[in-house]
Amino acid sequence: MKPALGVCYYPEQWPRSFWEEDAARMIAAGLSYVRIGEFAWSRLEPQPGVFDWRWLDDAVEVLANAGLKIIMGTPSATPPRWMLDRFPDMLAVDADGRPRGFGSRRHYCFSHAGYRDAAAEFARRMTARYCQHPAVTHWQIDNEYGCHDTVLSYSDAARGAFQAWCTDRYGEIEALNTAWGNVFWSMDYQSFDQIGLPNLTVTEPNPSHVMAFRRFSSDQVVAWNKAQAEAVRSETQAPLIHNYMGRILEFDHFATSADLDIASWDSYPIGFLSDRLEASAAHKAGFLRQGDPDFQAFHHDLYRAVGRGRWWVMEQQPGPVNWAPFNPAPLPGMVRLWSHEAFAHGAEVVSYFRWRQAPFGQEQYHAALLRPDSADAPGLTEAKTVAEELAVMPPLDPEPAPVAIVFDYTSAWAWDTEPQGASFDYFALVFEVYRALRKLGLSVDFLPSDAETLSPYKLVLVPGLMTLSPTLRSAIAAHDGLTLLGPRSNAKTPEMAIPVPLPPDLPDLDITISFVESLPPDCSHALRGGGNLLHWFEHLEGNAPVLESLADGRPILMGNDNVAYLGGWLDPAGLAQILTRFTAAQGIPIHAMPGELRRRDAGALEFLINYGADPIVWEDITVEGCGVHWRDRPAS
Repeated sequence: MKPALGVCYYPEQWPRSFWEEDAARMIAAGLSYVRIGEFAWSRLEPQPGVFDWRWLDDAVEVLANAGLKIIMGTPSATPPRWMLDRFPDMLAVDADGRPRGFGSRRHYCFSHAGYRDAAAEFARRMTARYCQHPAVTHWQIDNEYGCHDTVLSYSDAARGAFQAWCTDRYGEIEALNTAWGNVFWSMDYQSFDQIGLPNLTVTEPNPSHVMAFRRFSSDQVVAWNKAQAEAVRSETQAPLIHNYMGRILEFDHFATSADLDIASWDSYPIGFLSDRLEASAAHKAGFLRQGDPDFQAFHHDLYRAVGRGRWWVMEQQPGPVNWAPFNPAPLPGMVRLWSHEAFAHGAEVVSYFRWRQAPFGQEQYHAALLRPDSADAPGLTEAKTVAEELAVMPPLDPEPAPVAIVFDYTSAWAWDTEPQGASFDYFALVFEVYRALRKLGLSVDFLPSDAETLSPYKLVLVPGLMTLSPTLRSAIAAHDGLTLLGPRSNAKTPEMAIPVPLPPDLPDLDITISFVESLPPDCSHALRGGGNLLHWFEHLEGNAPVLESLADGRPILMGNDNVAYLGGWLDPAGLAQILTRFTAAQGIPIHAMPGELRRRDAGALEFLINYGADPIVWEDITVEGCGVHWRDRPAS
């Protein structure tokens, strides 16, 4: 599939007289896809059982006649007000026991069976009406699961569903008591209907209880998505998509996407830099108008794995957003850079949010490709440039990277439940490993924690994996390359207890973690080979070869040519020296990248991406500030 551009459009928000001109301007700008419908339920069913499809029929025809392909969104993220009259108990409830009220969006609890069924039935009706239209080529299920902290709900519906989930998982209440260690603090239950939700406790709740609730909550998202996916598939075989978010970890995206065909995500680099990334003030100031150099790429690669190779950017930031603490405008060139970076990582489509800036509602300051007065906004000019460049660019055929990282949503829940130190965050740990690989000029793939094989990767990194599954354990044993695990890998049972034998319990490696320390920000330990240990320190014992130690001689990295274990969180210098050593041992060429420059292999092309505001010269190539350069890939 040749890469293409799209845009998000809301015909119900604009006068009918705008539609033809809007569609013509989209085509003139080089856009091929348009997403519609995902927030329109109140205008499609203004009263229960009273449908008005006429305006959407008209909009579909206008867009199709212009030559646009349509992604139709099911509108369950914005249930109309009358739905709350029908299901007064459908609202999600936060951890403090407060209902999430009507007046914005995502005001539903995933556990409410009545609303889940109503949403699925509406999706089926919508699909039945438009599935035969040749311009409706894809379907988006709902919108941005997890946005606004809406996965974890403490409602009555959630409590009843959780009790049923526990019954199915454990069978007998004695089995649950044993699994959760409820003998501690006299927490035994006599029946499943006594089990509440792990909020509003006097001190911290039982981590096994919390972890079970986190698994349950993720399963509810999967079940919700599955209900609509099955409803849509009952009427069409068109590809199904959901648009995930940046650094939303509360549910398992791999499990959710099992019922979809394509993964997509909503990329807002400047907004995410401000409110979803731990970084120094100097770092954020340096990338204020560009976004972090690795955050977007991380999610591109992750969602490529979630989508089993097929992924899009459904919403690409084209200008200032409205929802971050501060909302600066992108530097000139950044919309073009973000777009080409996504294609370099294998995106099929990059779709901009949105076509015209809204002069009403909650997103009035959210920039678009057009201003509210319909004049061109700066992002439109750059989108046109991208379209012209795509037209002459050769196909971008993705291929496996030389290195991979195992990513596991369950581990994010585990270390959020029991961090054992204010600085321990799963995403931050994995992201730092990813950034270190990128700074060595490497392309990176992600793997799920149940991967059956680690081929063809020469080096596989497994940071912070809560539990090593039998499937992954077998894959590691059969791997011809090197697997580097840790820190905090295989440290818990699935029920959130410390396992015996003690971690990391790796095959053919005599290593035991005798105890762990979490360290405050001003405490560190120097490594003999260079760099420092921060945040997290595991004291390693055993007869496995020591590959790296602290300056005082205590081991921090042990293993052999096939499997190694890292017992600490390393700073960038420490990661760089260890990864440089391991890539050399595996024969993986690296390319030290200066400053803000990054590279990505994309089939026959090599992309160089400069997130800095100033030009960078690398291997006699000058990459302009906020610029992208591509060339035929040099021979290895």
